Amino acid sequence: MVTGIVVGSVVVGLLAWTVVRHRRPRDTAAGLPPQTRENIPLEIAYTAVPLVIVAVLFALSMGVQRPVTRVSDSPGLRVEATAFQWGWRFAYPGHDVTVLGDSNTPPTLVVPLSVTTRLELESPDVIHSFAVPSFLQKHDVIPGTLEEIDITPTRAGRYAGYCAEFCGLDHARMTFEVEVMTQPDFDRWLAERRQAEDDGGDDSSRGPDGSTDASGQARGAVPTGPRVAVG
Repeated sequence: MVTGIVVGSVVVGLLAWTVVRHRRPRDTAAGLPPQTRENIPLEIAYTAVPLVIVAVLFALSMGVQRPVTRVSDSPGLRVEATAFQWGWRFAYPGHDVTVLGDSNTPPTLVVPLSVTTRLELESPDVIHSFAVPSFLQKHDVIPGTLEEIDITPTRAGRYAGYCAEFCGLDHARMTFEVEVMTQPDFDRWLAERRQAEDDGGDDSSRGPDGSTDASGQARGAVPTGPRVAVG
């Protein structure tokens, strides 16, 4: 707000100064003042300076983006994160554990502390966006594309996450939580979750309300078509 007022005031002030300074004098009989056809040094300067600025910003951005988006060759944990209208499904391959939720019952993504977790992001319907502000992470989830990001939490706790791309009626309620816990606590949670799913049936084939479609797939979590891996 303040910046906009300052910039607007400068622009309006310069326009007003130009109008007053270069208005046609009343006592001038000639039609136009002396005309300047060209100023080669000035034209080179106002062309080269923006190009240099853009090139420097591009180089700085690439220098930051590469380490931020780089993925590990050997992550400690893999989680398949599926975004759908309007919920999230977090599956832990190799552990037979799935956490599923919708706009009424947001799920919790549980990850271990100080361990690199690979998130494989997919969407079966429309574009979503995986966002956890506390992790400085926001990544689009595009149908037909497998997106991969790594997170390495350094502080235990619970963190808010949400879909940051408008995806329909219940977009504002498409939230989730990330719980970061120590490795022993995480191992205990995995074991308890696996036991609970074994006792109550495999929740990975159920929708957020416990229902399945005719093929046994979770309602709202249908498999995607051909994928393009992006990492």
